[in-house]
Amino acid sequence: MKVFKFGGASVKDAQGVKNVATVLQKTEEEDLVVVVSAMGKMTNALEGVVTRYFKEPGSYRESQQLLLDYHLPILKELFNNASHPIFSRLQELVTELGQFLQQNKSTNHAFVYDQVVCFGELISTSIVSAYLNHVGIANTWLDVRNCIITDNKYRDAKVDWEVTQQNISNKVSKQGITVTQGFLGAEGNNNFTTTLGREGSDYTAAIFAYCLNADGVIIWKDVPGVLNADPRYFSKTTLLNQISYREAIELAFYGASVIHPKTLQPLQRKEIPLFVKSFLNPLDEGTCVGKGVTLEPMVSCFILKRNQVLISLSSLDFNFMMEDHIGNVFKWLHEFKMKVELIQNSAISFSVCVDNKYDTLEPLLNKLRSTFKVRWNENVTLYTIRHAQPKQIKALVKDKELLLKQESRGTVQLVVKE
Repeated sequence: MKVFKFGGASVKDAQGVKNVATVLQKTEEEDLVVVVSAMGKMTNALEGVVTRYFKEPGSYRESQQLLLDYHLPILKELFNNASHPIFSRLQELVTELGQFLQQNKSTNHAFVYDQVVCFGELISTSIVSAYLNHVGIANTWLDVRNCIITDNKYRDAKVDWEVTQQNISNKVSKQGITVTQGFLGAEGNNNFTTTLGREGSDYTAAIFAYCLNADGVIIWKDVPGVLNADPRYFSKTTLLNQISYREAIELAFYGASVIHPKTLQPLQRKEIPLFVKSFLNPLDEGTCVGKGVTLEPMVSCFILKRNQVLISLSSLDFNFMMEDHIGNVFKWLHEFKMKVELIQNSAISFSVCVDNKYDTLEPLLNKLRSTFKVRWNENVTLYTIRHAQPKQIKALVKDKELLLKQESRGTVQLVVKE
């Protein structure tokens, strides 16, 4: 048995849904769990619904119309019979969203977010399942919320593995095809919808694979596999045929769009391989993440992060930068929601490269100035190179101002002003 995962880009329109059927036909897999994300940018659109709802509670009708406007044209292209039950199913789900927005009394943003955003996956999987049955690929639609049980930490729920394992073992057949939602779960006490946080759909695929002892997970993307660099920024890239679990976690930690570590952890425990393949060329080998060789081929991997901030601190009285000083710095970084990308310290100085995602730099600097002499550079670029060659580092810093360099076993990080 295998688990397939199709992201939003792969089911963004009617042609994408048709291509899911093509992939299943070409791969000839008969025993599958197929995990599907919301279509296209629907999750972003539903996030906008939540934002509008808190500003204008009466905006639910526009929210319902948004779902219909996006999904109805897809249905009309996929099904030539307007009386097909999928049209009623879409209307059911749209009505359910409207009822929630009308009746909800909670002011908890994260709770409302999870109850609203889930409709993207519920609709997409209903459409994919109906279309596959329509073209002769028999399958069963499964509400993942009956399987994956979590705590009530909305937007970043933690899985109750024992109950989830039992549910999946009881509810999912190891024969035939099951279509279900990525990203979603249900809170164990009250059965409210929860979401699993960043890369939640990939994580869902890993949860099913772990609980079913699957032979492998295949994540279908619009790229041939995992590349050693982002082709938007690097002119020459190499397809990585194989990556070890450990190397994939290292790359993800530094910001590569490989696979999130939480997706790899359950797979690694049972040594279940994960493949990243192209849904446009489903018979190509793609990239395998699993046990064994670190990288194949062994090439340098480049990760680039723009618009970072480099903050350099030194003590006002030339005292050593001791643990209590550094502890305060990390407490404030956490308080102001700064994501730390790199740290470096000496006897009397401390430097940190951060992502000012929440635009909290100025209040953080004000706090730091009370204790330290502070210098900072905005809009810097952070390069991280795994398995770097000296000539590659030299080429990267050419014609740039090098602000900081840090080198450890296997990894070089450079902060530059371009």
